[in-house]
Parts: sequence; C-alpha cells; structure tokens
Amino acid sequence: MIPTLQPDIIISDVMMPQMDGYELCRAVKNDLRTSHIPLILLTAHTTEEQKIEGLETGADDYITKPFNLEILQLRISKLIERRNQKQEAFNKQIDPSPTDITITSLDEKLITRAIEYIEKNIDRSELSVEELSRELGMSRVHLYKKLTAITGKSPVEFIRVIRLKRAAQLLRESQLNISEIAYEVGFNNPKYFSKYFKEEFGVLPSDYKTEHGK
Repeated sequence: MIPTLQPDIIISDVMMPQMDGYELCRAVKNDLRTSHIPLILLTAHTTEEQKIEGLETGADDYITKPFNLEILQLRISKLIERRNQKQEAFNKQIDPSPTDITITSLDEKLITRAIEYIEKNIDRSELSVEELSRELGMSRVHLYKKLTAITGKSPVEFIRVIRLKRAAQLLRESQLNISEIAYEVGFNNPKYFSKYFKEEFGVLPSDYKTEHGK
C-alpha cells in the first residue's frame, strides 16, 4: 500500500499487532520505492537502548509518549523542510557527476546510477524515461514519484538538467561552439538548447561561455 500511496511522511507506533514499528521502518527504508519517505516512530519506550534501536532501523525521528502535539507537528515540518533542502542542494550542483556524490543511502545510489546512465548516453537525443526506468529496474510511475521526491524534478526534467549541467561544463572547459555542445549533450535543436539553458542558468549559452569559458 505504501509504495502505491507514496505519502509525504509516515508516523507509526512501535507497538502494532501484526508488524511492529521497527519492522515497518526496515521494510520502508529497504525498499527503493519508499526509502525516501521520512518516518517517525512513536513509542512509550524511554531507555536509550530502545531509542538507539529505533534510529538504527532507519527511522528519521523517534518520539516518546506521551508527547506534545505541537512538538510532533514541528518535527514533521522539520523533516519535510530537510527533504526540500536536499532537493535544493541537488539543483545547486553545477556538475552532478557520480564521483561528486557520497553514497550513503539507497536514494543516493539510485541517483548515482541514473546520472551514470544519462552521462553514458548523453549524446543520444532519443534517451527516454522508459529506457531510464528499465535500466533502474523501476516502473515509469515509481521512477516519477521517486525522482520528484528526491530532486523535485520529474524524470524528463531530471534527464534535461543533467544534459544542461554537462553543457555548462563544456562551455567552461572546451573549445566547442554552442551548436556542437548542444548536439554533444543530446539536443537536436540548438534553439531549444539555448531556451532551456537560459531557464536553468538565467543566461544564454553564449553569455555563459563569455563569462566562464577559457
């Protein structure tokens, strides 16, 4: 149910009849389709060992009962804010190459694999979301939900932004002209390339090259 619903956050009691909160947390955090979803565990257990056990299962926060509702709401807001900050951090990276990413979670491994595949096929304008989802072993729907949650971008936007960020690197470091760079990163039409480049970086490729090129 959770992979289908894709909630913004999960709040679970540790004590449940069929599956306890620890088991639920492990299931959520070990499933690539749901590992990005923040999860808060609620429990009457108050010992440090029990708190550590809860966090070791992958829980993003651990709140003991009884609790103040305002505190719970604040914790929820902070977790969602943290996810938004991660999205912004990704979007601010100029060159998100695989070697720039420290792999610490299933989500980051997925992003690394996606970037590696796009980079490998970056000159192919026909590279599609369907092809990328097959490569990552996910349905198109789950890939859409996953990338949107992690990066704030749809798969189409994600592929395009990797192309544009690589183009920015080529504008800075190569002697290729604008049209050559457009084709090099998979754009069939240099005019569309310039349009999307300006949307991403706020300037035309020619101005970017003048300011940052060698």
